[in-house]
Amino acid sequence: MENLRLLFSAPPLSVQLLLDGLLIGAIFALAAYGMALVWGVMGIINVAQGEFVMLGGYAAYYLYTAGIHPLFGIPLAAVALFALGWLLYRTVVFRIVDKDLFISILATYGLSILLQQLANVFFGANVRTAESGFGIFYLMGGAVTVSQIKLVSFAAALLVGASLLLFLRRSRMGQAIRATAQNARAARVMGIDTDSVYAWTFGINAAICGASGALVAMTWIVHPYLGLPYTVRSFMIVIIAGLGNVAGVLAAALGLGVAENFAGFILGAEYQTAFIFMLLVVILVWRRFWLARQRRYLA
Repeated sequence: MENLRLLFSAPPLSVQLLLDGLLIGAIFALAAYGMALVWGVMGIINVAQGEFVMLGGYAAYYLYTAGIHPLFGIPLAAVALFALGWLLYRTVVFRIVDKDLFISILATYGLSILLQQLANVFFGANVRTAESGFGIFYLMGGAVTVSQIKLVSFAAALLVGASLLLFLRRSRMGQAIRATAQNARAARVMGIDTDSVYAWTFGINAAICGASGALVAMTWIVHPYLGLPYTVRSFMIVIIAGLGNVAGVLAAALGLGVAENFAGFILGAEYQTAFIFMLLVVILVWRRFWLARQRRYLA
């Protein structure tokens, strides 16, 4: 309660938390874009989503140690993760397409554990960070600070969202992805290679997560067990925004970033992760209640 009173007595603190939450939410949006894409097109809930973010962070970190600025590591991490996503689809994920949703959850959960342990073996358990070298903006006479790398993350989220929409609407592969999402059987009849579409979809998802992970490595830290909170956040955002709604994903991600930031301050940093899981339960219960109400209304 003392922290809550402090918020009302110090308005600049509330502004600080609000700005940080909005900028942090932009990174959450990047991972959620990919989950919404895979879920909407392939009907798969990718529980390994956060592990792709983690691997993107490691890609940016090791490029940084090789002398490449982390900002240039963002597209390189995206390309590397696209290749990994394509490979994982061709070796594992193609086996669970068109299967029961629960099977996809189990399979990708196993994949997430495998990626965690491999990262622990090859990279070690120590936390890493890629120094961006960006400075800080001072607002309200220095009472509010804004990290420049977080502004870069916010701009990247907007850019990736706009690029994804443009790709899906204008490119031939994007149109094939949209057609497959609407009706995969009809798309096959029309001559679309849906297997290739699924491979591209999973690769694009991994690439977006790779870019998100590079931003995470510059903004915070990266370690082998980073992934689960990002998977949970992505799932919550997609549940709220709905499939195929890029603007809704961004809005939900920004809202989650703000809510999590305020909760971390009020409840304490040690309860911030617990707040995420509690919020997930609340959202799932609310979603179930809302869907049941809609069915009664239609009946």
